[in-house]
Amino acid sequence: MDKVCAVFGGSRGIGRAVAQLMAQKGYRLAIVARNLEIAKAAAGELGGNHLAFSCDVAKEQDVQNTFEEMEKHLGPVNFLVNAAGVNRDGLLVRTKTEDMVSQLHTNLLGSMLTCKAAMRTMIQRGGSIVNVGSIIGLKGNVGQSVYSASKGGLIGFSRSLAKEVARKKIRVNVVAPGFIHTDMTKHLKEEHLKKNIPLGRFGEALEVAHAVVFLLESPYVTGHVLVVDGGLQLTI
Repeated sequence: MDKVCAVFGGSRGIGRAVAQLMAQKGYRLAIVARNLEIAKAAAGELGGNHLAFSCDVAKEQDVQNTFEEMEKHLGPVNFLVNAAGVNRDGLLVRTKTEDMVSQLHTNLLGSMLTCKAAMRTMIQRGGSIVNVGSIIGLKGNVGQSVYSASKGGLIGFSRSLAKEVARKKIRVNVVAPGFIHTDMTKHLKEEHLKKNIPLGRFGEALEVAHAVVFLLESPYVTGHVLVVDGGLQLTI
């Protein structure tokens, strides 16, 4: 049976690193992003017979259609990675409601919808899901109350789902990265922030990808939150 994995948010950052690592390990990949051209470019870089799909994870019909297309062209999806995410920093009193909704839709609702769509096949065959959270979802941070809520909610959702579907041989886990070199962190003052990180540096997307793949492939781990933050959690 082919090992088929859908990586939502697979065209950049952590999702892209996950896709690269899994391609090397022999998985067939569906690279899913809002922008189809960017997704195609990312899939093309992997070599082999990987495919690209466009999807807005906050729209249920879009998600359902994407899963139907993936399964038609690749076969049953037995591995799922949710790495699509957005962040709009700002103090709560200055945050627009539409920015709150946008973060909750992409970071939380989107993962709920993709997990729900994946269940149709996984309930029959088993499967493994990793949702990409954040250390901010565990610890909170000034100016990131909405982002923290979306990622904290993702942890609660993932643990609950892990309990619901364990008897069907479906595992659900979370990776919670700290400061990682991605588009989302390139505006941050790294020299200042890394002083608070015990390992003294920002992480790389590939380092998080290794944690994601570990959880995807570990047959006796479910409902777990694996923090990959260079020790940042020890200081905040």
